[in-house]
Amino acid sequence: MDPQPQYHPQPQQGFGPPPPAFAPAPAPAPMPPFPGQPVAAGPDFLAADRRNAVVVDAEGVSLECNGATLDFPWRDIQTVHYKAGPGGEVLMVAVVLPDGRFFEGVVAARNQAKLQEWFAELAPVLGFYLAGRGH
Repeated sequence: MDPQPQYHPQPQQGFGPPPPAFAPAPAPAPMPPFPGQPVAAGPDFLAADRRNAVVVDAEGVSLECNGATLDFPWRDIQTVHYKAGPGGEVLMVAVVLPDGRFFEGVVAARNQAKLQEWFAELAPVLGFYLAGRGH
C-alpha cells in the first residue's frame, strides 16, 4: 500500500490581515483645580523687573527679591503702602504687619510712564482687598 499523500497548506506570507480601524481616543476631560488652590476671587496686580516682583491677588501680597519670595496672606497684613522710589522710575511697596514690622519690595520700571501705569493698576487692587479694614 502506497502512503497517502498528506496535504500541508503553505504558510501565509506577511503579518496577516490589517487590524480593524480604531476610533480616536476621546479627549481627556479638563482637570478640576487642585484642592486648596482657590480660584481668584478678585483683581490682581503684577509688577516685575529682571530680579524683583510684587504680586497682589486674592491670596495676599508677595514680594520677590533676587529669587527669594516672601508671601503675606491677607489675614496677616495690617496695611500696604506704595510710592515712587528715587529717580521716579522705581515702585516701592511696603507690607505692614499688625505688630508694626514691615517688609519692602522694590521693582524698577522701564520709564516713568510704566510706573504711572503700575500706580493706576495697583490702587484699585489694594482698595479692593483692604476695603473695610479702616486703612
